[in-house]
Amino acid sequence: MSELRRSLKAVLADQGAGSSDFDLNPDLALPSERRLRPAGVLVAISLVEDAPRVILTKRSSALKHHPGQIAFPGGKVDEGDVDVTAAALREAWEEIGLPKELPEVIGLLPSHETVTSFQVTPVVALLHEPFDIRPEAGEVAEVFSVPLSHVLDPDNYIVTSRSWRGTRRHYYTVPFGPYYIWGATARMLRNLAGALQQ
Repeated sequence: MSELRRSLKAVLADQGAGSSDFDLNPDLALPSERRLRPAGVLVAISLVEDAPRVILTKRSSALKHHPGQIAFPGGKVDEGDVDVTAAALREAWEEIGLPKELPEVIGLLPSHETVTSFQVTPVVALLHEPFDIRPEAGEVAEVFSVPLSHVLDPDNYIVTSRSWRGTRRHYYTVPFGPYYIWGATARMLRNLAGALQQ
């Protein structure tokens, strides 16, 4: 695990250009006056099993925004949060019951702009101990994990498309078993895979 920590620290220290939900759609013009709200998500890599696994959530189907989608624990930066890392840790506690002191924060991935006007910063952390998973009622339908090796393999990513606001929008997917991981979550995982491949 020390090798994984060293690799992560090396790539996270080299902050490259960020990504967006639109970077596979170069013909799409974004409004220059758009205002992006800062948010943080926790890319928690659990080391308590035989092989590292990434913790993800399935959002409740009753939610107004992104119902049923796969996401990292996280959310917008609130007034009481000192930075995106604090926001990601707070949201992980609220959404899945992950104690704030448990993750070993390694660093940040470049930020990602979403179609919902958030500037999301992925906070990468290692978990060395198990915890009692407690999905937030009404918001999180399920907490699950996928092998880190699966999301680090670029061959597991597929670019697909769907109609969005009258245009064809392309995006990454990285399916795993019954879970359809796509959009911003897949894009941020693809960024991590790309960084560690270099």
